[in-house]
Amino acid sequence: MASVTQSLGAGDETARAVPSDPLEVLLWFGCVTLNAGGPAFRVREWMGELARKMGFSALSVSFTLNGIIASVHRGSERVTLMREIEPPGVNSWKIGELEKLAQAVRPGQSPKDIALKISKIEATPPRYSVGQTAAAMGAACGAFAFLNGGGGLEVVAAGIGGAGGQCLRSLLLSRSQINHFGITALCAIAASGIYALIVIVSMHTGFSNARHTAGLISSVLFLLPGFPLVAALLDLLKYQTLVAVTRFAHSAMILLAAIFGLSLVVAVIGFDVSAPPTLELSEPLKLLLRAFASFAGGCGFAILYNSSSRAVFAVGLLALGANEFRLALHDAGMMLATATFLGALAVGLVASIAHRRLKEPRIAITVPGTIIMVPGLYAVEMIVLFNQGHTLDSLQAAASFTFVIGGMAIGLAVARLMSERVPGIISHSSRDQPTSRL
Repeated sequence: MASVTQSLGAGDETARAVPSDPLEVLLWFGCVTLNAGGPAFRVREWMGELARKMGFSALSVSFTLNGIIASVHRGSERVTLMREIEPPGVNSWKIGELEKLAQAVRPGQSPKDIALKISKIEATPPRYSVGQTAAAMGAACGAFAFLNGGGGLEVVAAGIGGAGGQCLRSLLLSRSQINHFGITALCAIAASGIYALIVIVSMHTGFSNARHTAGLISSVLFLLPGFPLVAALLDLLKYQTLVAVTRFAHSAMILLAAIFGLSLVVAVIGFDVSAPPTLELSEPLKLLLRAFASFAGGCGFAILYNSSSRAVFAVGLLALGANEFRLALHDAGMMLATATFLGALAVGLVASIAHRRLKEPRIAITVPGTIIMVPGLYAVEMIVLFNQGHTLDSLQAAASFTFVIGGMAIGLAVARLMSERVPGIISHSSRDQPTSRL
């Protein structure tokens, strides 16, 4: 039995050219899908389907966040190939198109034809412009500010700050080679700085006395790595432990970079980051504004993740219904973590039906639909308060964050277990098939 081992770097000329070797095409498909934010267990399934159609008898795949190692069997030959992946991003449209490609490929189809289709998908520019994405994130940050207890000025200031920070992030990612963590910290400084400037000017003019916490923290919540966190949770449930752990580590670094930038602004301005007072509104008005904020938040993150226009509207409606349901349960006296579990369960069950009708990957529906439930306020408070020496308040925020995010994860997991059908393909794991040693 022959064994061949090759390595392709992300910057090599061979990686830029359209490959024609079946294994290179298969590995390229996996790299593009994983780089777009696809969960590793789904990438494994789609690679398994492609491998079967390409005539391979067995496939073993090993994932990390920055690379894939694949070993295939065909007859008496075994070939192992490794390819590095560029820093990960999120692109729901690409994930959906690659899933459709894996299903549409015909047995015996030319690897060159498949590679050309992958190349076309990879080269497709984002559906939304920098301005549209910035406006969407501004609306989402304003929605977070309201849901976190902010008043009118805080909602507007957080929206402007979030839009400015997202615009800066888009420009830096497309025009520079700055480290992603550095970009995150700079954008957090920009967003929270814009918010602080607006609030300080308004206070000096006697316009309003701001509730600093809700708006200040909400202005940087567009940096929250919600999509990678949910993908990591799903991978962990599907025993893709290595890539799940690396995704968690990457998400934690992004979150810490965002909080570092926010903490610098807090230290300079001297804002008090503590629990905001409850905003008093009549019940009908509160329900109406809460519904609008949930819809805006869901749509905003769906646009950020490059979802199709029909998916954006559907996600907005789903976020509206699920978050209203969750908050209504909490208002009725249910613990927030339990209410979040039921809200996430509802999102997962509805998404399992809606994604087929919308022809979108399920993760592209569930993540934007639940991101409005992520307790970003607690996450940021946890570290900022600890940095300021308020240990007990920090521990309370940490406990609240852990329970709520755990409830959301379990809700999505239970929904998947309840709705998932047995795949129609054979997925070969490294436990069942031999893997070449590099």
